[in-house]
Formats: sequence, structure tokens, C-alpha cells
Amino acid sequence: MPEKNIYVRFRRRSESQTAFGILGRDKITELETAPWHSIKKTKQSHFLKNVTLLAPAEPSKIVCVGLNYRAHVEASLSADKAPQQPMLFLKPPSALIGPEDKIVYPKQSGRVDYEAELGIVISQLARNVFPQNALEYIFGYTCVNDVTARDLQKSDGQWGRAKGFDTFCPTGPWIVAGINYKNLKIEGILNNSVKQSGTTADMIFDVPFLVSYISSIMTLQPGDLISTGTPAGIESMQPGDTIEVRIDNIGTLKNYVVKSND
Repeated sequence: MPEKNIYVRFRRRSESQTAFGILGRDKITELETAPWHSIKKTKQSHFLKNVTLLAPAEPSKIVCVGLNYRAHVEASLSADKAPQQPMLFLKPPSALIGPEDKIVYPKQSGRVDYEAELGIVISQLARNVFPQNALEYIFGYTCVNDVTARDLQKSDGQWGRAKGFDTFCPTGPWIVAGINYKNLKIEGILNNSVKQSGTTADMIFDVPFLVSYISSIMTLQPGDLISTGTPAGIESMQPGDTIEVRIDNIGTLKNYVVKSND
């Protein structure tokens, strides 16, 4: 596992070029490349107030896990209907947005929900990884909001459209490496009111098992993102709302819901 550090992807507000960096108290030290490739510092540094933080990874794919918290399964279905294997689905990378970005409420939907989740960022090529070795393939962790058009999920009978709209995968504000994934508190906060509150200890399938299981199906690339499921307490959002995902030892991801102009 990498040394404990906070890694960001950012854009200087005066420029369009993006870069990766290590965050200190109020300053970012720029890196030569994505940190899961190599952690080589440059001589460039930037004050945090002078940059715009972006989604901290550029994954080739976003693999998500449904119904992975016991309390969520009990609230949505019943305890005896917990999945026997992880329920996987994909979000397109085009759904990614970063902290403080806007979630666009699509015209096709009448109900859009938030789902606060722990995200895993992969550090190296992973194929058929054993659970006992899985942590070696994890670069770090981040906050994810698995935004879902709930009415479309139910009417379609599958999840591709409901989960795949542009802006439906807020991620960030950064990646924290070197922390313990066990028993992290996760909260979903709508307009400053805590709606979701759970811990990773309530996961049905834990982090090492998920990395192993997914890597037995598809090859994971460095920088790929796994979103590990959401606790109970999901509700709908409306244009004008502010939604936050807060996770212990990581931080808070904040986004704003807006009406589609299309």
C-alpha cells in the first residue's frame, strides 16, 4: 500500500492543462504523471486556492456494486434477499465529475437519487487477484456519489441508462492512500441534513473480496475506479439541492443539483 498521502488531480484556474499532485496543508506539489504510475515530484507547486480540483482519477472503467450494505438490503428488500454474489454494473467514464461540479437532472427522469459510496482506485494491472493479495492492488480511496435515476432503473429493468447519464458519478475531492478501509463512517448529506449514515463494516462483500471478484471477470487497469455500494437512507434530490458525501479519513465531496438546459 502507498504511503499515506492525499493525491489530487487539478487544473490551474488560469490554464486549461490538468495535472496530478500531492496535497499539503494549503499547497499542491505537482507530479510528473498519475501517482499510480510513479510518484515523481516536480519543482512546481500551487496554492490550493488557485486551482480547481477535478475528479481525482481518469479510469478506463467505473465498476459499481449494488446492494452491498446489509442495512440497505433490509430497507430496500429484506435480510433474506441479500445477494449471494456481488451485483455489478458499469458507469461510463463520461459520467465523472469532480468536487463542486453540477449534477444535471435529466429531462427523462422524475426521480434522481444520491448514493454515498466508498471508491477504490486501482494501482496496477489486476487480473485474477487473490483476496489475500488484493490490498497490494489498491492505490487509495475516495468519495463517490452513485447518482441514479430511480424511476428509469425500475422501468427499464436494468441499470445502464439510470446510472449512466453525464454527471452521474461525482468523485473526489481527492484520493487518500495508506488508510484502513475497515469501519469507515460514510454519510450522505442533503442540504446540510444527514440522510445516510453507515460504516464499511456493514458491507456484505468487503474491499479485498470485491477487488478479487471483479478482477476474476475483467482486467482492472491502473486508475480504474470501483464504487463499493451505499448504506441505507437514499432519497431523491431536486434542482437547487446540495449533496455531500462524507467519509472518515478521506473528506467531503460536495456537488450541486441543477436543471437540464438541453
